[in-house]
Amino acid sequence: MTQKFADTDTPDAGAVGSATELDALIIGAGVAGLYQLYQLRKQGLHVRAYDAATDVGGTWYWNRYPGARFDSEAYIYQYMFSEELYKGWSWSKRFPAQPEIEQWLHYVADTLDLRKDIQFSTVIESAHYDEDSGRWSVRTGDGEIIDTQFLVTCAGMLSAPMERVFEGQESFAGDIFHTSRWPRSGGEVAGKRVAVIGIGATGIQVIQTIADEVDHLKVFIRTPQYTLPMLNPDYGPDEVAWYHSRFEELRDTVPHTFSGFEYDWVHEWATTPADKRQAILEEVYADGSLKLWLAGFGEMFFEKEVSDEISAFVADKMRARLQDPALCDLLIPKPDEYGFGTHRVPLERGYLEKYHRPNVEAIGVKDNPIARIVPEGIELADGTRHEVDVIILATGFDAGTGALTRIDIRGRGGRSLAQDWGREIRSTMGLMVHGYPNMLTTAIPLAPSAALCNMTTCLQQQTEWISDCIDHMRRNDYTIIEPTAEGEEAWVRHHDETANATLVSKTNSWYNGANVPGKPRGRVLSYIGGVGLYREKATEAAAAGYTGFGFE
Repeated sequence: MTQKFADTDTPDAGAVGSATELDALIIGAGVAGLYQLYQLRKQGLHVRAYDAATDVGGTWYWNRYPGARFDSEAYIYQYMFSEELYKGWSWSKRFPAQPEIEQWLHYVADTLDLRKDIQFSTVIESAHYDEDSGRWSVRTGDGEIIDTQFLVTCAGMLSAPMERVFEGQESFAGDIFHTSRWPRSGGEVAGKRVAVIGIGATGIQVIQTIADEVDHLKVFIRTPQYTLPMLNPDYGPDEVAWYHSRFEELRDTVPHTFSGFEYDWVHEWATTPADKRQAILEEVYADGSLKLWLAGFGEMFFEKEVSDEISAFVADKMRARLQDPALCDLLIPKPDEYGFGTHRVPLERGYLEKYHRPNVEAIGVKDNPIARIVPEGIELADGTRHEVDVIILATGFDAGTGALTRIDIRGRGGRSLAQDWGREIRSTMGLMVHGYPNMLTTAIPLAPSAALCNMTTCLQQQTEWISDCIDHMRRNDYTIIEPTAEGEEAWVRHHDETANATLVSKTNSWYNGANVPGKPRGRVLSYIGGVGLYREKATEAAAAGYTGFGFE
């Protein structure tokens, strides 16, 4: 049955035939989707958000695996558009865990009265642009058809999990959990033989959390990671008053830094004496945050000599904790593999020391990869079998593109977004894609929100840009917006020039799609010019009449 929506606080649904009619449809009810819904509703648009989950939260709904928590300081992973909203919530820690984060997003949704305009447990299966009407026809998994002027994607950059990665997974006699699809109830691992595949940021959080409670833990390691220790103090009334008092400072500063965090680059390698460099590295390392990565010495992203020295500094810190040469060989990147900061840097709490436990086994699979999953457990290429009761896949995501390419999105002339991005990943500022009119996007490639950003900072900026753009169109009687081919090419060229000047572009990681078989390579997914510079360029384009975009 086609569902129609009527609400006394919003315009009538205005169903046309068998379709529900909207001004704007938002895909996703996470950090971006909630704020986008709030803004467009304030403009008087008939707007509705759709989400596959049963409640709000986005990534913080799905990522409920053991140990899931912030690695951005809680008081900056915040909406900054409302002082009242900001000060109405108090965090218990510097880096809170998933349950508290999910509760915070419930607080946001309830305070802003957003739930009445969100349809949960609904999968968007297709979205096709009609060139005659200039509108999108969207179909859900339940068969509902929605006719909408604007399609706004807030589906997240890490929301398409790599779940089916090994032959034979369906044959396993025990439980297999992907970290981003951890069951809301169940998923017990205590007293069991458990395998964790993957030691990125997520795998590390899982390992350090469950090592003490499982019977035996086998960790399958392909790519070692540089890690930084997390300092996570509790927050009482004094700490809460401290960050609440900084609202205006943070609101005015955070959006203009390189990473969307409160800290920024203040040191230059070349002009800092060698002894002071070491002192600065020690200081930012001791902060117990991502400060060494995002506010240490920016030259490490560009100059191999600087990268080598900082990488050696971090490796020495890890080596002092691990001590065991065999563990060091497995868990610390080699100098010729990649430099510190060119992969996503994980924060950890006692992770390295977990490998000293007698029930934890580190298994290198770089030269002897996992061949298949068998009923008893995991079989390696040389035929070795590891018997386990539970397999945890910390195998990552089809980042940036996967959330949309798993939807059948068709633009002008029936062109397919999955096919277009299967050939070459392109966008205009990560806000639109040429050939897909009135599809406005967040957290897609070629913007900082695709990876290198405190996500709430970037998602707020993008949703505000989208809201302002739609308001501009309504005030000027435009019905269609689309980036021009020339405008998109100019942004892609600028993006590539910026990225290719860095060491990130020379490193294989999910930052450039290396973790997804068949995904186009060679283009870094995230804009690396910095959050502040990106904001300037997007704002300038809008102020100049939306340079690079065309209206009808």
